[in-house]
Order: sequence, then C-alpha cells, then structure tokens
Amino acid sequence: MASQSYWLTFVLTGIYSCGFGLSLTMSSMTVQAQPMQSRKIEAARLFNQAIQQAQLSQFRESLASAEQALQIYQEINDYPNQANVRLLIGNIYVIFSQYDRAISSFNKSLEIARQLQIPNLEVKVLNNLGTTYFALGQYQKAIDHQQQALKISQNLSDRQGESLSLGLLGNNYVALGQYQKALDFYQQYLAATKTIGDRQGEAYATGNIGNTYAYLGQYQKAVEWLQQSLQLVRAIADRRGEAKALENLGNAYGYLNKYQQATDVYQQALVIYQQIGDRNGEATTLGNLGNTFNTLGQHQKAIEYLQQNLEIVRNIKDRQAEGATLGNLGNAYYALKQYEKALDLYQQHLTIMREIGERRGEAQANAEIAETLVNLNQHHLAIAFYKSSINITEAIRKDIRNLTQTDRQSYLATVADRYRHLADLLLKQGRVMEALQVLDLLKLQELEDYFKNIKGSDRTAKGVRLLEPEKAVSDKLLAISFDNSKDINTQLSNQILQLPQTEINKVPDYLNQIPKGTVLLYPFILGDRLEIILFSSQNLPIQRTVNITKDKLEALVAEFKSGLIDAGSEDYKEPAIALYKLLIKPIETELIQAQTILYAPDGILRYIPLSALNDGKQWLGEKYRISNLIAYTLSDFSPKPRTQPRILAGAFGGKAGTTKFGQQGLPATLKEVLAIANSFQDSITLIEDDFSRANTESKFNSYNILHFATHAEFNDGAPENSFIIFGNGDKVRLNELTNWQIPNVELIVLSACQTGVGKLGSGVEILGFGYQIQKAGAKQAIASLWSVDDAGTQALMEAFYKELKTGNVTTAEALHRAQISLIKSSQFNHPKYWSAFFAIGNGL
Repeated sequence: MASQSYWLTFVLTGIYSCGFGLSLTMSSMTVQAQPMQSRKIEAARLFNQAIQQAQLSQFRESLASAEQALQIYQEINDYPNQANVRLLIGNIYVIFSQYDRAISSFNKSLEIARQLQIPNLEVKVLNNLGTTYFALGQYQKAIDHQQQALKISQNLSDRQGESLSLGLLGNNYVALGQYQKALDFYQQYLAATKTIGDRQGEAYATGNIGNTYAYLGQYQKAVEWLQQSLQLVRAIADRRGEAKALENLGNAYGYLNKYQQATDVYQQALVIYQQIGDRNGEATTLGNLGNTFNTLGQHQKAIEYLQQNLEIVRNIKDRQAEGATLGNLGNAYYALKQYEKALDLYQQHLTIMREIGERRGEAQANAEIAETLVNLNQHHLAIAFYKSSINITEAIRKDIRNLTQTDRQSYLATVADRYRHLADLLLKQGRVMEALQVLDLLKLQELEDYFKNIKGSDRTAKGVRLLEPEKAVSDKLLAISFDNSKDINTQLSNQILQLPQTEINKVPDYLNQIPKGTVLLYPFILGDRLEIILFSSQNLPIQRTVNITKDKLEALVAEFKSGLIDAGSEDYKEPAIALYKLLIKPIETELIQAQTILYAPDGILRYIPLSALNDGKQWLGEKYRISNLIAYTLSDFSPKPRTQPRILAGAFGGKAGTTKFGQQGLPATLKEVLAIANSFQDSITLIEDDFSRANTESKFNSYNILHFATHAEFNDGAPENSFIIFGNGDKVRLNELTNWQIPNVELIVLSACQTGVGKLGSGVEILGFGYQIQKAGAKQAIASLWSVDDAGTQALMEAFYKELKTGNVTTAEALHRAQISLIKSSQFNHPKYWSAFFAIGNGL
C-alpha cells in the first residue's frame, strides 16, 4: 500500500512573511489637534498589538485588533497605515483559507500604495497577492503578480524584495511542474541572497534547489544541495530551519533507498522539533519515521511511531493529518496481513476525509479499502470502492487546481496503480467495456503523474460508469466493516450476475462515432499476463488473454527494438513474428474488416512500432493504416475538412562528421526542408541560425504543418529530460510545448528524433509528446522512435509529402503509403528505415 503523508517537504520561501514584519509607514499629514493625535496613537497601539498577536498565532484576536485599528485610520484619513493594516488583515484571511477576502484586502492595500506611490509597500502587497493565488492553485496569476513585484524591486535596487520575488517565482514554477525554470529562479534567488548577506535566505534557496533536483529524480544531486542547506542553517543557529533541512535530506535518502540514513536524519530532526516545541514538525517527522520503518519491513516499529504521530495530530486538532496517519497505520497492519484492523483504520481515514471535504484523501482511502477487500476475496465490493476512488480523482481533474508538492510526492505516484488494479479485476469478470474505460483514463493518470498539470474534460469527469447495483450500494460504503462486508459483497455479486451483458458492456455514445473500418486496440500489461482489448463501433468490445509474464514481454520488446535499429541485422525477424502472435493473432479474425487501427500501447510497448510486427509473410503496416492514440476520451472522431498544406520547414543543418551544440551535424536536413517547401505553395524554410526558437514561434500562425528536421529526444524521467533543439542551439522542453498556441496547425513532423535513449522505461514520454502537441492545438504529430540516417529519412519524407500533395488523403494514410513504398524499395526495405516513424494524436 502507498504511504501518503509528508513525503518531500518543500520549503516555501517567504510565504506570508511580508505580513507580520511590517514597517509602520506613518502618515505625512500634520497633526492639527490633540484628539487626532491621541486617536492615531491608539490606532498604532492596536496595530502593533495585532502584529504581536499574529506572531503568537493568536489570529482571531489579531484580526479583531487590526480591524479596530483600520476603523480609526479610516476615520482620520491615514491612508498609508490603512494600506499596512489591510496587508496584515489579508495575511490573516489567508491563514483562515478565506482567500477571496484576503485578495479583496490586498487589492485595497495595493490601490493605496499605487495612488500614494509607495513602491516598497506595493512590492509587499504584490508578493502577498501572488502567494494567495499560489494557495488557490492559480499559479499563472501568482506569477503575474510576483513578476510585477520583481520588476519594481529591481528598479528600486531593492535586493531584499528582489530576492523574495525570485524565490516565490521558483515555488510557482515547481507547482507547475516546470522544474528547469524553477531552478533558474532559485539560482537567481541564491545569488541575490549571497549579495545582500542573507544567510537564512541562502540556506532556504539552497534547500529549494535540492528539493527541485529531487522532483527531477536527480536524488544524489538533491542530497548534495540539501547537505549544503543543512550546514548553512546550522551556521546561523536556525533550529527550525535545521530540522526542516534534515527532514528534506531524509526524504532524498528515502528516494535513494538509503533507509538507514533516512531514519538517522529523521531522528535528528525529531529531537530538534521536540526541543523547540514544534508539534507540527514533530508529528511530520514521526510520520516519516513510521512510513520508513514500514518500507523496511519493521511494521511493529512503524506502528509505534505512527501511534505517537496520531496522538499529536489529534491534540493539535489537525484533522487532515489525523486522517492521513490513520491511513498509514492501516498500511502497517495491511503489511502484517491483519486485514480486519487495516479495514477499520482505512474506514476511519475515509470518514475523516469526507467530513473535512478532502477529496484526494477520500480517493486514497477508497483505494486502500478496495485493496484490502481484494485480499479478502470480496471482488465485487472492491470494484465498487475502486470506482469510487477513480471517479473522485476524475472529478478533481476537471478542476485544474493542483496538489501541493508534498501531496504529489506522497501518493500521486501510485494513483495509476488503482486504475490498473481495477481494470485487472473487471477483466477477470468479463466486464470489458468498463475495463476499457478504466484503461483509457489510466492514460490520463499516467500523464498526470508525469506532467502534474493535466486537466480533464466533461467526458473524463464522469469517470467510470456505475452499474445500477453499485449505485444502490454506494450509500453503504461508509458503513462497511469486516463483519458486514462479506454479506454486502455477496448481495452485490448476485445483483450484477442478473444484468444482461449488453447492460454491463454498454458502449458510450461518443465511441460509436468511430468510423466504419476503424478499430481501437488496447493492450494491457499485467504481471502474469497480457490482455488485449479490441473495439469497433456498433459492437461489444472483445477481450483476449495471452499468457506471458511482464518480464518475458519486456525482454522480447528490448530484443525486437535492438534488432530494428540495426540495418545490417535480421535479428528483428523472430521477435517480430513472436510479438505478432501475442498482440495480433488472438484478434486476427476480428481485424479482417478493419482498415485503420487506432493503437493505444501500454508501458514498454510504446517503444516499438506496431507496423513492424510480421505474420511470417507480411508486415502489419502493409495491411493497415496505424495511428497511435493518446486516449479515446480526448479524441474527436468527427470528419475534418482538408486544407491546402502550408508548411514551415526548419533544418538543424551543420556539417557531416562534426558536432554542433553537442549534437551531430545533419547536413541532409538542408536538402530535406528545401525539397518539401519547394513542393508546396505558401511554404517557408528556416535554416540553421534562422531556425531559432523565437523566430520559429513567431511564424506559427501562418502555417498548418510544422516540419522540424532537427534533433529531438524523448527520454525516461522528468519532462525536462525530453526536448527539441533548434538550429541555433535553442531548446524547447517537453513540458513547455503547451506554451505554443497553434490551433491552426494540423500536423507537426519531427524527422530526426529518438526515444528511450539510455534505457526503456514506461514510454510515458512518448504518450506525453502526443498529449502536449494536442493540448497546444495541433491535431496530430509524426515522430521517429529512433534515429534514421539522412538518406532513409529523406526517402520516407519525400514519399510522405508526395502522397499528402495528392489532396484528399489523411496523415495516417499518407504515412501508410510512404512506408509501403520504402518496403518495396531495394535500398530502404529494412524496417529500421520505414517503421521508425509513427503518427500520434487526434487524426485518423
């Protein structure tokens, strides 16, 4: 089971700090009467009292004092201090999570600061507005305000204000999952703190850099930076900062599977929190220790720490932490196979999450209960709980407001497992349409785990359809216990067995829009088998089970890809036939009437082309048009009018045998793009230095096909590890592609990219490329799974554009014909040349 609390604490630099360290900007008006002076003194007393109360965490009392001070300042027309008090009031509303009131208070303060031209105060208010929008998950708005604050600070040569804005901007880009951009801001933040001698800021900046490297999966680098942060906070005797740095260091060690080192630093952090009386920090560290010991298999020790954690969070009335801790305790008992105890704790977790309206925690608790019920062989009831979990997740996805980084690291990495477990259970019961729905939503969850900012649609928000018996039992889920679950499962099972198959496998209306002759093909890799799902409109979905372990399948895929990329070898032949027998032979009869396969590969299957499978006589790519699908819930199957191609073609260039910006020169790309542009009217070429990111992006609106003959890599790991490089060395990283606004672009072609460089992972970077292109507005993309030499690429691209020029032909059909032309050639008939290229996106 997944641990869900506290896993990677992120140091939010400066959040809310502006409010409680206010310098009182006194009014410049001349005091004319003693009563006025006495009123001003009384207001100043109340304001200072409010600040002191806030510093003591007496926020309700502080708000009352501040409102009294504000009333007096309004009566005596002291506008500067009205602005200062409103800044404090806004901060208190943020603490109360009353964000609308906070924003209103900050905006009134900002209006005064601007009217009276008090730029230092304006900077503070803008930064606080930014942190409020950050708390709301409105990260672009937060960035806009903090960019304004940064500009003013720089104009004033206010390095302190500049430093804070830089740190806050870094936080926003981390929340957006744009870690490279976050690192850039944190590095600037670090430089600014060093310039002004802000040792605490330097320590926090260093810690933030370390945590960001952890998000990027560069854990050893994270450890090095976090150790520097620890030294800095120790040097300035910042005890709370020291404890936080130790915690972060422990988390990084955990990612490196160095659990003993993690427990050592957690223990040090625990001692400090206890010494300084920080009950929240103490609870967090006890939770981390408990989860670490659970990972180490020391479940009883884990329970001891988590019980202490639970006692503290109950004492400080932190309901969310209480729920999370109950879930973690459940995990420990689950590991001990004490399912009755685990189920009781998970139910308590679920009850609290529902009471406080914490939807992600509610989804987690439902999944915990479902997994426990699976171990009790109560599968129908487990399915109901898994569906509840997934439907909550999908409803949340429609609202783009993101998780905090702590939440993300704690359990989102395991959310995809819930989808896999549910699909597995459904397929075992022959509930294929529901399983297909789940597998499609799984693609979105994989993208969410990867990018952290995936927004759902009205279609995905509906989640997985509940059968009528499941709807009837949904109000009983909170009352499930070890004693009654067996009876409820039996009742549910009997009711579902009475439903006709047409009801169980009811097809959503939008799936019946798939054109005749087109099929959806969804393979699903499980530990002990491979499941194949095939769907065509106006038919019930088909399921076939193939007995092959995940390990054997992955070895076969690796062998196949290795053979495909070696033009001098025929080692691809045996695995091509073997994979055909696994993926296509079981559904061969059902494919007879098909012309187009919309293929949604799972996991490692994303690294190999379906077109290169062979039945012993013929390539699959000769029989069918094949296009990779991101998810059918994101697809529009309605026919599109064809438009005349207008192509922007960019070439990396360079000389043969030389390197350019760390990449091999691609001289043939110059001929490639000139040939393409010369074949179509209203087309343009950008070559080498002219093929820069800024120059290219400025021309997007004038063209409907973007052809980039340049290096691109899609690698396992964080999205920042994948990129497209321009002719002048500029890069656009995978997570930045959605910044492109290209609704008029029908096709993007990357003719020299490669995937899985170094190692094969889950292939989510390939899925992610298709998604990002589609989200930016383009309909479809063509890319290559490995690098193909210049001559082979040029041959395929010439054939592709020749077919496209004929007029009424789809991208998938043009690629299909181009691949057949190479198969029939004497020079490029090896699958290295023609099968590397695949279409992905929304086209047919």
